[in-house]
Amino acid sequence: MSEANDPVVGIDLGTTNSEVAAYVGDRVRVLGPAGAAILPSCVGLSPEGELLVGRPARHQELLYPERTVRSIKRKMGSDAVVTLGERSFTPPEISAVILRTLVAMAEEQLGRAVRKAVITVPAYFSDAQRQATREAGVLAGLEVLRILNEPTAASLAYGGGAGARTVLVYDLGGGTFDVSIVRNEGDVTEVLASHGNNELGGDDFDRLLAERLAQEFEREHGVPLGPGAARARLTWAAEEAKKRLSFEPYARVREEALVVSGGRSLHLDREVTREEYEELIHPLVESTFASVTKALEGAGLRASDLDEVLLVGGSTRTPLVARSLLERTGRPPRGEVHPDLCVALGAGVLASRLAGLAVERVLVEVSPFSFGPSHLGMRGGVPYPHCYRRVIERNTPLPVTRVESYATARPYQSEVEIEIYQGEDEDALRNIPVGAFRVVGLEPKEEANEILCRMSLDVEGLLRVAAIEKATGKSKEIVIQHALEPRTEEEIAAARERMRRLFEGHRPEGAFDLAPEGEGPSEAGIADAAWAAPAPAEGPSERAPAADSAAAWARARGEALLLVARCRERLASMHEDDREEAVDLNERIEEALAAPDAAGLEAAAAELRELLFFVEGR
Repeated sequence: MSEANDPVVGIDLGTTNSEVAAYVGDRVRVLGPAGAAILPSCVGLSPEGELLVGRPARHQELLYPERTVRSIKRKMGSDAVVTLGERSFTPPEISAVILRTLVAMAEEQLGRAVRKAVITVPAYFSDAQRQATREAGVLAGLEVLRILNEPTAASLAYGGGAGARTVLVYDLGGGTFDVSIVRNEGDVTEVLASHGNNELGGDDFDRLLAERLAQEFEREHGVPLGPGAARARLTWAAEEAKKRLSFEPYARVREEALVVSGGRSLHLDREVTREEYEELIHPLVESTFASVTKALEGAGLRASDLDEVLLVGGSTRTPLVARSLLERTGRPPRGEVHPDLCVALGAGVLASRLAGLAVERVLVEVSPFSFGPSHLGMRGGVPYPHCYRRVIERNTPLPVTRVESYATARPYQSEVEIEIYQGEDEDALRNIPVGAFRVVGLEPKEEANEILCRMSLDVEGLLRVAAIEKATGKSKEIVIQHALEPRTEEEIAAARERMRRLFEGHRPEGAFDLAPEGEGPSEAGIADAAWAAPAPAEGPSERAPAADSAAAWARARGEALLLVARCRERLASMHEDDREEAVDLNERIEEALAAPDAAGLEAAAAELRELLFFVEGR
């Protein structure tokens, strides 16, 4: 094969992880062993003098942190010297070790020698840092064809699209952060402005969480947690918890025998919530928006001038990041290209072009639809049982698993009805039903019982949905086939009918119907609530009294509808006379809500409350 056809690889030499990509088969792919294509940017020297790279080095760090180095990218371009055991290295030498390992991974999969590469760097890297990166490539035996800005690589991975587009690339990796404003037009990608912080990244999120856990451990046991193996284990555990909290509402941190003191083994066992974690890192995330503002100013643009926002870097998986970007820019961030692999794939696109291949963009498998359950929330200032919250978002890379937390809607509730929908509307009834099931035998509790909804979707369109009682682990799962296929009107109607039949036997007769399809929420629909989840309240109903009394009216209306829900549960077991009175009071509450009649609502609610007091006390 001629020199012009020699393979060219694209390399993301990252702070926390590194990857290598090239054109294989029909597309640009990240190369390496299955499940191990992401190489931790970690180098160590074992006590026996063996050079360790990647996962072996990360594992050694737990025992010999003084013989292991990570985040060397932060030191590129400096005069720093890294000491591992009895040997000393410069930052380019450490980076060259990582590059050689990546090249070996590529050669094994390509079956050919690799001598040419494109290597990425942050857009704000100085000349000294870029030269240090090129030097690392030379030390690794590579001809570095191009030093490529990471935001440009990300844009190449996503593709330019039709016409000129202005894109904000938000790149939050393990050790560095940068934001760039990029103009894409055809095959030309121009970086208009960049800003960033090479001392900010996911490693700092890990450090904050590890410090919080260390402080609590020290308070609980009265033993200081100094540097060394125990601190390294805690940092590792914090990183794993951070990863889980990107997809789940809770993460358990368990480290057995973290410290041995006075002949006793002291353990760490702590549950961390996503809310707690996001509150902890909120100041760091907020600090990135100073760079966003400066980058926009440098490009002479406003947020409204942006066509797209791209998420790059593993730390952008933290839900707080996407929410904050949406609030600041008004643009839903795109993250369909794997955030850890995005830069490597983009480098692979350019490398493929330099090798003479016509590659436009990265091909990815994504979900074309959003999926989630209905739940009891607030709409129009009143509780509404068919609110919808997306658990799997449209354009999420496949396969994907997400977990969200919900709560039962009333005290002592022993079962929940799970209705799964496909769509984007906040009203579940305006979306497409795809499946439903019931979980029975829940632990009856006076306070709300927490239920986790876990949804997994694969590239074949197989959607698995499980509801799990957090306190006991009791669960039930359904499997929905062909979830990614478009549905006809007949299939949608049949799905609605199946859902209706599934639950109708458990819903007492003679109460209230759901809102007709296409209409707004029915206040009476509260009676069918199965579970609740936090949801932002909207403004008061157009029919409600204005200004000074709106809040009071919303509270009275919500309390009355909760009474209606309690009444619905008891209706079938009431004595005949009590049932007739309950139905009459329910009708009076409906009339008062429609009027609106605050005095009438208050009187009817008081009478229903009194009736339920006697009925429930029997």
